[in-house]
Amino acid sequence: MASDKELSDFLKSVEKRAFKRTVYTVRDEDAALDIVQDAMIRLAEKYADRPLAELPLLFQRILSNATMDWFRRLRVRNAVMQNMSDFEGDGDSDDFDLLESLETADGMLGAESAADSVSRAQILLAIEHEVAELPARQREAFLLRYWEELDTAETAAVMGCSEGSVKTHCSRAVHALAKALRTKGIAP
Repeated sequence: MASDKELSDFLKSVEKRAFKRTVYTVRDEDAALDIVQDAMIRLAEKYADRPLAELPLLFQRILSNATMDWFRRLRVRNAVMQNMSDFEGDGDSDDFDLLESLETADGMLGAESAADSVSRAQILLAIEHEVAELPARQREAFLLRYWEELDTAETAAVMGCSEGSVKTHCSRAVHALAKALRTKGIAP
């Protein structure tokens, strides 16, 4: 169990790196500061009873999850809370057309078609279903490596196995997913 001083020293040692990493990710210093502070509070509240050696991986996972939560909240906020003044014309004409002012991420006018949206949602559901069908250890290794973005050594530490086992589980998971999705007509 980490003492209060050890926990405090650990948080001091990671705060600058965590802040820089988060600023690079979210590109907003105020949001990054909030995310790092939230992650530190969560670690102190929920995991202060853990040994000092476990804190680095726990903190990285908490920070990653807090960052992903921030992006999810931002996406929802942007989808729900559109400021209509953003859509006003330049004031020179009264011929403002909202649809002409909207651009997709690649800079093209218009939006994703309903068919594309439904197709993408179906593919994501199929992938989610196939990931859920993987054996437990393969699923755990796959999600830690590719969703949580832990490296092989960190994944091995979390799973309590060797790095070779992590690589084997990940390889089998990727091949099983590729095969299952190909049978459903989904190709990379």
